[in-house]
Amino acid sequence: YTGGQCCISYCLVRDISLPRPHGKSFAHRSELKQAKRIVVKLGSAVVTRGDECGLALGRLASIVEQVAMLQNQGREMMIVTSGAVAFGKQRLRHEILLSQSVRQALHSGQNQLKDMSVPVLEARACAAAGQSGLMALYEAMFTQYSTCTAQILVTNLDFHDEQKRRNLNSTLHELLRMNIVPIINTNDAVVPPPVPSSDLQGVNVISIKDNDSLAARLAVEMKVDLLIALSDVEGLYDSPPGTDDAKLIDTFYPGDQQSITYGTKSRVGIGGMEAKVKAALWALQGGTSVVIANGTHPKVTGHVITDIVEGKKVGTFFSEVKPAGPTVEQQAEMARQGGRVLASLLPEERGEIICRLADLLTEKREEILSANRRDMELATASGRLSQPLLNRLSLSTSKLNSLAIGLRQIAVSSRDSVGQVLRRTRVANNLELEQITVPIGVLLVIFESRPDCLPQVSALAIASGNALLLKGGKEAANTNKILHQLTQEALSMHGVKDAIQLVSTREEVEDLCRLDKLIDLIIPRGSSQLVRDIQRAAKGIPVLGHSEGVCHVYIDSEASIDKAVDIVKDSKCDYPAACNAMETLLIHRDLLRTPIFDQIIDMLRTEEVKIHAGPRFASYLTFSPNEVKSLRTEYGDLECCIEVVDSMQDAVDHIHKYGSSHTDVIVTENEETAEQFLQQLDSACVFWNASSRFADGYRFGLGAEVGISTARIHARGPVGLEGLLTTKWVLRGEGHTVADFSEQGSMKYLHENLPVPQRNLS
Repeated sequence: YTGGQCCISYCLVRDISLPRPHGKSFAHRSELKQAKRIVVKLGSAVVTRGDECGLALGRLASIVEQVAMLQNQGREMMIVTSGAVAFGKQRLRHEILLSQSVRQALHSGQNQLKDMSVPVLEARACAAAGQSGLMALYEAMFTQYSTCTAQILVTNLDFHDEQKRRNLNSTLHELLRMNIVPIINTNDAVVPPPVPSSDLQGVNVISIKDNDSLAARLAVEMKVDLLIALSDVEGLYDSPPGTDDAKLIDTFYPGDQQSITYGTKSRVGIGGMEAKVKAALWALQGGTSVVIANGTHPKVTGHVITDIVEGKKVGTFFSEVKPAGPTVEQQAEMARQGGRVLASLLPEERGEIICRLADLLTEKREEILSANRRDMELATASGRLSQPLLNRLSLSTSKLNSLAIGLRQIAVSSRDSVGQVLRRTRVANNLELEQITVPIGVLLVIFESRPDCLPQVSALAIASGNALLLKGGKEAANTNKILHQLTQEALSMHGVKDAIQLVSTREEVEDLCRLDKLIDLIIPRGSSQLVRDIQRAAKGIPVLGHSEGVCHVYIDSEASIDKAVDIVKDSKCDYPAACNAMETLLIHRDLLRTPIFDQIIDMLRTEEVKIHAGPRFASYLTFSPNEVKSLRTEYGDLECCIEVVDSMQDAVDHIHKYGSSHTDVIVTENEETAEQFLQQLDSACVFWNASSRFADGYRFGLGAEVGISTARIHARGPVGLEGLLTTKWVLRGEGHTVADFSEQGSMKYLHENLPVPQRNLS
């Protein structure tokens, strides 16, 4: 089952105007955006209600909306639909019950009617009674989107008789040329009873036994780019859904069918998953890509079709091209298994791995820098990266040396991480309780442009015993590859190479955020836009990060001129792209038109910082810079906003209203004012007479950081080793039961605190 949900809005599709040469299916999901001609097959379970009598109008309405949307984008859409039998059954049941009640009332002459039973209705009769109503419903729904439809009923003969086949082909092409959506169904009023499927072999042989085989035959006949088969299952599983250990297959390859165990078919319809897979493989052999997905899930039905066309991980995608390496799901499983072994190592062994990685950064310096130069050359030639991002991408000997120093600091910290006892309590005689630190599990770290993030985060994961999935930006692909190889080389010294995986497949970030059964925590490292996108997409996985770094420096009326100028310069100009760089400068009103104010402005102009005026600051000036559109702006460049406040309390209120709870600074010589600021301000990092740029894991002595968190739960501020640990409770007894402590029991609770054993940190 897909089970995946995503709040990312639908995007207009590009590059679909040119027809794709048919004969070869798409190799990867991301290519589905190029699909021009699409067949949507609606299984009986999708269009019918749970009572199998009547149509599921809500589901149909959302499906019609998606098909119309794609049609209006310039795609050619066709629908293969079930539902005539269910619609007809509803009508005939109603008519039979009505006629029975009239007859019984006439014959009995009594007000009370006897129990009435409805005879078994023959499917072909139901289809004949329901087909016109089903088509009328589709017409009414598509009319709401100014989309015209046409009905086509087919049987096997329409494909096996050459003249009829040519006529059908010509009719469909003409309808598509006129921007009409053909709605196709088997003519169930005359179709013979279904027989077991015995063909479905080869491109030229397939019998129309159900709508799965019809959709496959139609897709190949019409040279369709994509067939979307919707049913009441999430996709193809490696064993029957609902059984223990059944796993959804994200991508299915023709050679894998021998490893599949099929379950029973759906509650309605004459197909089943085996028939769907055979039809899908037949269509794939004919050059059409196929996705089998759930069209009944209430939370995803409204965008399942458009999500598939956008290349999102929905359902099972059929591909003829099998990748050389493992899938991201397999990588996550490998990481989890390796992480459990990693967590069981002695602290000294984890420290040895980290120290070995630090040594490799020095020993393999030339290989690393050579790979980094290739990335820099490609990024510069493309022109897609700004100068601040190019600076993040660039590595140097000094950066590698600093990395190695930080990693060795982490190695020391790893001796006091996993398994640390935080609390010991004697609950009762011979019943002791401990709270100890344990790894979180599998971490997904997504980072942009900064390859130095890879060894830092890897070292923290190793020290804390966590498994790790790394997803780096493609602009740093060469550097990330060599750094990951060195990381796995270090891990191999204690047999835990698989604990850290680099995702090098073409998975989109949104798809990774759906792996809630495999990933325990997502940590984004990059732009505020990246963090916001991940927070929106990750519905079932916690995200540790900050949405923005709107950091403030407040210059109090009692500030030192020299300190103020130096702190503002460092906070804004040292590294303006960093999340801990100053974005808004707050000035006490009494400092306007004073030497301290003039020197700060002169310094900013000398450093070529573009100044934006807050509303109050602009009101004091005759000629002022452009007034800001928003006081919540993170510029990430040599730009900042200046605003005026009346007091320290006014500054605190301003920061609470417009800040992002990241890092905020007060510059003052008044200790009482400073302490009030430090106590009142609710930010992850609050500084007195120090640059905002100190908000960093390495500078705090953590060795490195996985990011800076502005959340109020779990870790906050620079997140190092401690932020990657959680706790578990261990109880040691001697056959104790809760009944022993009841009113009638023989024991009572003590809850006596015990000394916590201290580790040797030498």
